[in-house]
Amino acid sequence: MHLSSHPEYLFFWQIAVVILGMIVGSFLNVVIYRLPKMLELAWQTEAHLALDQEPQAPSETFNLAVPRSSCPKCERHISALHNIPLFSYIWLSGKCAHCQTSISWQYPAIELITAILSLVVFWKFGLNSNLIFALIFTWALIALSGIDAKHFILPDNIVLPLLWLGLLANLNGSFASLSDAVLGAIFGYGVLWVCFWSFKLATGKDGMGYGDFKLMAAVGAWFGWQSLPAALLLSSLTGAVVGIALIFFKKNNRSSAIPFGPYIAIAGWLMMMFGEYLRTLLSQLMSINF
Repeated sequence: MHLSSHPEYLFFWQIAVVILGMIVGSFLNVVIYRLPKMLELAWQTEAHLALDQEPQAPSETFNLAVPRSSCPKCERHISALHNIPLFSYIWLSGKCAHCQTSISWQYPAIELITAILSLVVFWKFGLNSNLIFALIFTWALIALSGIDAKHFILPDNIVLPLLWLGLLANLNGSFASLSDAVLGAIFGYGVLWVCFWSFKLATGKDGMGYGDFKLMAAVGAWFGWQSLPAALLLSSLTGAVVGIALIFFKKNNRSSAIPFGPYIAIAGWLMMMFGEYLRTLLSQLMSINF
């Protein structure tokens, strides 16, 4: 459906996308909070089994669906009325309806960011199959960024399906040719793997995690090997700027670890939105055709 031929529907589609973005953002908050805890519980169980110990049975089922959301302080369940994305936070003035404990700003921020980015993606792609892929890519990057920023992990549960989905999307050349996508996945992983081991051999320290390799491989799988130079440059520059800013404002010191996943995510999203322009700009700046 071409919105240009039905301008009267554009406003309603935009509202629908914003509402969908807020709902998905609310779910992404659940993923960001619960998935690391689920992985930790699974790792503990595996460790007990590896040591031939009886794993401790959890007191209650814990996954993305149960238990119901509740206040971490008073432990009262959050009602549906108090769980409306973004609006409930504003209505409740950012406090629990029962004990008045402040609600983390992360929740409305993720919902708002997801809604805004979903709308921007809609403006870019319009109503077609690529919109679905682009929205899923955007939402996955938001979840990965939130998890890595808090826990310094990029779960395979999200990264690997994202990589395979990129290859699937490019079976018909949605974002890149399939051959370029396969090479992008290989080179995306390989370049950061080489950087990791070069840094480790030179300093004896780990410069990044294997999740970063996989996420860059996913970016390559979505947008082809030609996207990797610009994506690597963008993620490195963004990480450097943020790192320097944190040191300047005394939030970190020079030896503090900084998660690299969010900056790869930012670079990947920018490549989806402005890839051709960014590749051309980098080529002109460096006088190299990628």
